[in-house]
Amino acid sequence: MANTITQRIDAITAIPPDFRMPAPPCPRSVKIELTARCNFSCAFCARSFRLREQRDMDRPLFERLLRGLRRDGVEEIGLFYLGESFLVSWLPEAIRFAKAEIGFPYVFLTTNGSLATPERVEACMAAGLDSLKFSVNYADDAQFTAIAGVKASLFDDMLRNLEWAKRVRDSGKYACGLYASYILYDGPQRERMQHLVERVRPLVDEIYALPLYNQADLVGQEAVGRAWSVTPGNRGRIGALREPLPCWALFTEGHISWDGKLSACCFDHDGRFHMGDLTQESFMTAWQSPRFQALRTAHLAKNVRGTVCEACVAYAKQDFGEW
Repeated sequence: MANTITQRIDAITAIPPDFRMPAPPCPRSVKIELTARCNFSCAFCARSFRLREQRDMDRPLFERLLRGLRRDGVEEIGLFYLGESFLVSWLPEAIRFAKAEIGFPYVFLTTNGSLATPERVEACMAAGLDSLKFSVNYADDAQFTAIAGVKASLFDDMLRNLEWAKRVRDSGKYACGLYASYILYDGPQRERMQHLVERVRPLVDEIYALPLYNQADLVGQEAVGRAWSVTPGNRGRIGALREPLPCWALFTEGHISWDGKLSACCFDHDGRFHMGDLTQESFMTAWQSPRFQALRTAHLAKNVRGTVCEACVAYAKQDFGEW
């Protein structure tokens, strides 16, 4: 059984043989979008383009979805997708519902950290949160302001909240893993980030690096405008990168937007990857829908020309032949 966050990530991004089919079994992990809102406007994140409506999930829909997901066999539930879940006032109640009432073995959360105050973090940990990860993608407050598009003081809030999260976890003896990730940029920025990484390392159980994703070809080098290279698709974490085809996100993890749409992509900022409407059909019906099966078939053949995935530079820069 995977215990660390990187072990869990690697288990999800590696597509096992019995999932390499057009209609795979129920995934072990699902991320559900409590909110599409975020208090940052990061240059490397296409969410700031506001390509789809950004609202909060209705609580009755959330509870109904979780009941169905657990019945289907989902074991790991992420209470986030593309937004910042600490904006949701009932986040601790959502965690408690997932853990105590529904019985998910593993509930995890990723945050930008600016709103993860000691009081709110303790409420989440007391509710049964199993994993809390901070995304720390800025070397200092000046760069934070330039990239995230918000006031510099939030950078200090983010780091202070991370320090407090460790104190809260340790003093309360909560069984919650505490983690951090950062983007492995190019050139001088990579060196600048190392200072922050070393500052964060003692505060967490594990810290790991991620590529700068192109987010379904919505974020390119020209959009970032800082001479950083983007990585096609989502190939997992640095140190365990996967082949871009077939893309694991279609096979081993579900992604549900705030309005109940099941997406085939972990970066569905504009809705083009919707495979089903969970307000009208069950998760497994959408997970194994003809549309989803056709897209997976193309991925398994390593030829996504003519599909919704074609625009992604993971494939657009290739000849769609064998990898």
